[in-house]
Amino acid sequence: MQGLPSFCPRPRDLRRGAVLTLAFATAVTAAAAMGCWDGAGAAGASGSGLTTAAAPPGGAGPGPGGAAPGAGTADREAVARAAAEAVAEGKSGKKAAQEVVSRSGDRWGVVYDRGEFQAFAEDLDGRWTGVGLWPERRADGAIGIARVQPGGPAARAGIAAGDRLVAVDDRSVTGLKTAEVVALLRGEAGTPVALRTAREGAEASRTVHRELLRAEPVTVRTLPGGITVIKVAAFTRGSGARVRDAVRAAPPGGGVMLDLRGNPGGLVTEAVAAASAFLDGGLVATYDVRGEERALYAERGGDTARPLVALVNAGTMSAAELVAGALQDRGRAVAVGTRTFGKGSVQMPTQLPDGSVAELTVGTYRTPGGRSLDGTGITPDLPARDRAEERARTVLGGLGVGP
Repeated sequence: MQGLPSFCPRPRDLRRGAVLTLAFATAVTAAAAMGCWDGAGAAGASGSGLTTAAAPPGGAGPGPGGAAPGAGTADREAVARAAAEAVAEGKSGKKAAQEVVSRSGDRWGVVYDRGEFQAFAEDLDGRWTGVGLWPERRADGAIGIARVQPGGPAARAGIAAGDRLVAVDDRSVTGLKTAEVVALLRGEAGTPVALRTAREGAEASRTVHRELLRAEPVTVRTLPGGITVIKVAAFTRGSGARVRDAVRAAPPGGGVMLDLRGNPGGLVTEAVAAASAFLDGGLVATYDVRGEERALYAERGGDTARPLVALVNAGTMSAAELVAGALQDRGRAVAVGTRTFGKGSVQMPTQLPDGSVAELTVGTYRTPGGRSLDGTGITPDLPARDRAEERARTVLGGLGVGP
């Protein structure tokens, strides 16, 4: 719980460690177009405190131009009441709560059962039990495979990104929410799961075994001319410190590319820590919770002189947008790429009578310059749909970095 702001209440009995987050679409719910791993979920925040989700519970992708429209809100008392009534009648409290959330128009609201919530919390540590694939729901309701974990069970079985997932253990997944697909893929390590996939019209069936898998959220490489590329795949626990360490280890005077492309978000504390690596204190973002404004500040002591480019695209979501927006508004980085997803609403968790947890929209967050990103996203300073890294090198060259 280190780093959790004092304004973030910890709902009773919620699992420790799933703290303040902003959309981590890698998870059992709310995972959307850009990557929901079969591990469970971080597509919102969880546990205690403020959260946002990176994509709608139904797994729908971004709207035109890559941005998603804003979210409505669900009345948490109505949600809790529906769950309590369902439990009293011997029915599913989670299902009843989700029906209220769906009717409310809360695009980002989602309900976890106990197991999903626990698995979701584990994912914030960058580990999960599954087969190593990221499902996405396509516009026609089909479930595609957006990404496959290198070396994982799915990859070893020959499943590849771009394949369509047809069925899990003989249950058709077409039309299911990504959260439901993820739940089917999860289970105990070592247990088998039958997958039916399709590629170019041809179906194939194979049985794989679930494993405990880990993801590396931050990777670093060096380009000629002393340019350091720091790729942040997601803001899981410890990623902010890794970004800071990578900046400190970069060659003196060398430029940095902070690659946030395809980053679905994550723990907001980690996002703020990552932004702090390039700032010397000051505002990172503001947000409101039911009308009350709060603020997030960078730590002092970051590198404010090193030339910096932030690479972004339509897969840059939520907490990743928060970082890019802060660095852009503060004049610290040049944003290169395409317009980001546009996830700027805030969720907070509420524990329900049956132990399930509802994450409901309570407000929005804004960049230091006062921009709301919900439904609009970040417009890069230098548009670059293709060869973005090459364009970024040109920018850094103009700032005196490189041969």
